Amino acid sequence: MAKLVYFDCFSGVSGDMTLGALVDAGADLGPIEAELRKLPVKGWSLTAEKVKRGALAATFVKVTTQETHHHRGLTKILDTIASAGLAPRVAERASAIFRRLGEAEARIHGTTVEQVHFHEVGAMDAIVDIVGAAVGFELLGIDEFACSAVNVGGGRAETAHGPLPVPAPASIELLRGRPVYSSGIEKELTTPTGAAIVSTLAARFGAMPPMSASAIGYGAGSWELKEQANVLRLFVGESANVSARPGEQLITVLETNLDDMNPQIYGYLVEQAFAAGALDVYSTAVQMKKNRPGVLLTLLCEPAAADGLVDLLFRETTTLGVRTYEARRRVLARETVSVETPLGSVRMKLARLNGSVLNAAPEYEDCRRIAAERGVPLKQVLAEANLAYEKQREKT
Repeated sequence: MAKLVYFDCFSGVSGDMTLGALVDAGADLGPIEAELRKLPVKGWSLTAEKVKRGALAATFVKVTTQETHHHRGLTKILDTIASAGLAPRVAERASAIFRRLGEAEARIHGTTVEQVHFHEVGAMDAIVDIVGAAVGFELLGIDEFACSAVNVGGGRAETAHGPLPVPAPASIELLRGRPVYSSGIEKELTTPTGAAIVSTLAARFGAMPPMSASAIGYGAGSWELKEQANVLRLFVGESANVSARPGEQLITVLETNLDDMNPQIYGYLVEQAFAAGALDVYSTAVQMKKNRPGVLLTLLCEPAAADGLVDLLFRETTTLGVRTYEARRRVLARETVSVETPLGSVRMKLARLNGSVLNAAPEYEDCRRIAAERGVPLKQVLAEANLAYEKQREKT
């Protein structure tokens, strides 16, 4: 089984929170620092201490530097990583995170990746956080990554570009297409460095996947929040292969809450969802924040269709985040038979359990077509179909 890390970002994610959670989960700070010393850069130190954030004990990792010049280009950073002689997966993961940062910055500022010069994320502490996290993942033998929906915070933050809304443009660009939300806390809970780490490494977002957790680490953020413990929680363990029992199917459930979408879109969305592989689509009335009535939109699908349907929800609805989780369902064996009625042929849908028919229902589209063609009430066609099936069943 593969070694898995699950990021629980209920209070956001940052580079130092990730590094702290890794140390808290068992990655020794000594070997991490030894690998970081291979980088051809000087003037930094690394410390870790146990702290309290709210009611939770966590590890706070602090990078101290004497650096005053924070501007580095992507090429310079990638060359620094490549020349350090790091383990292949460490160098690959750290470089991929910085490339993704560069691509996001380029889109935001309307320039090319080659011309991007990082500010905060080009500082020495960000380099140590990202490369250190890659080292920590390697020390723990991590093969796979998954992540919860990400709490991004709110309000405004002071940056090298001046005051910017939270989430910062770079953070939300990095998390484009991933499930995000704000719990209403007016702090920058998710930083560009943290967003880059999870969006680069995590292959799936949503509920915790089946796993056997052998370690749980808590990484402390810099803020002390009155609303909640400001920590990142990491689950480390073996991924579990969950298979359906006989008679069961594994399905993926997608959910999102909507309170600002034009209801005219809903019918079109349902059609598109079924065309994209949804097994079922339905909505439930809910009461949302600010006393707004809304709907809980739920889609059921086979796991292979989940990513495409999540993309569809982001494209076609006003949602900012989609929850996903696995579920089992038991289904009856199904078949279709035709019956002859005085009004025409109608297909009947049968559901069986252990060979016995438990349910029989006329095919709606057949009955609707006959009702329209013959000018008779739909309820009459349905009754004729049920009667014809019962007569046919008595003969067999």
